[in-house]
Amino acid sequence: MNMKNDIDSIPDMAALRARIDQVDQQLISLLAYRTRLIDHAAQIKARENLPARIDDRVEQVANNARRWAAEQGVDPDLAERLWRTMVEHFIAQEETILSGDDPATKD
Repeated sequence: MNMKNDIDSIPDMAALRARIDQVDQQLISLLAYRTRLIDHAAQIKARENLPARIDDRVEQVANNARRWAAEQGVDPDLAERLWRTMVEHFIAQEETILSGDDPATKD
């Protein structure tokens, strides 16, 4: 699908808002999948005695976000800020799991 032609075919604000809502729903679905991946990462880190925060990986993820954003014509600063916020949230999620305080892992 050519997204530019797709956007050009949106006739009015109601249709545009509906399309934005569809995209937001897709983004949330991807975020849910990423959340499950992070939960699994915490299990692997617990097994391999790794910390939640691995600074080199944090920087790699932020740099990837900047590069991929620039390639897609998205503001790299925006992408980096969003990804750093997301990464910090997921590090906290991993720390909760690794500390044994995660209610989902309690019997």
